[in-house]
Amino acid sequence: MKAVFLDRDGVINKKPPEGKYVTTWDEFKFLRNAIKAIGYLNKLGFLVIVVTNQRGVTLGHLAEEKLKEIHQRMRNKLTSCGAHIDGIYYCPHNKNTCSCRKPKVGLFLKAKKDFPEIDFKNSFVVGDSEKDIRAGKRLGCKTILITKDSKRFKLPENMTPDFITNSLWQAYTKIRTLIRKNNNK
Repeated sequence: MKAVFLDRDGVINKKPPEGKYVTTWDEFKFLRNAIKAIGYLNKLGFLVIVVTNQRGVTLGHLAEEKLKEIHQRMRNKLTSCGAHIDGIYYCPHNKNTCSCRKPKVGLFLKAKKDFPEIDFKNSFVVGDSEKDIRAGKRLGCKTILITKDSKRFKLPENMTPDFITNSLWQAYTKIRTLIRKNNNK
């Protein structure tokens, strides 16, 4: 089964400034057309899975229960709009202290354990950072970088994203086009 792994901050919701964290539901602001894009990915038959680093928990900016509440409210909003997330996996740890913090692939492997039918080769990782792209490449997924400034990313050639867009909506349209092209072969 194919999946789309989405980073959260900067892909689904507005990313807070560097060093800041989304700590309440009031601070969680969906990006334009993100809900619609998730709904259309659902209709294309993809598992939609959120994979996010959330070290604000370890740093004491928000309790893990609060993070879970934000995620549940995000899911509720999506459901009320006809979309859904199949799974949410997060790393609450600080840098270099675990095997789950992206660019490591522990969270993706946990998702694969919960959804054993996932086929990484036919899946996508959509994120707004080098860490997302590195993780996706390590898994053999197609990667889509969401950025307004692709020049700020200096990745080695083997870590170059497959596609660059400026929103989750554009990432969805790229995925849809690729699916249609493959179906016409």
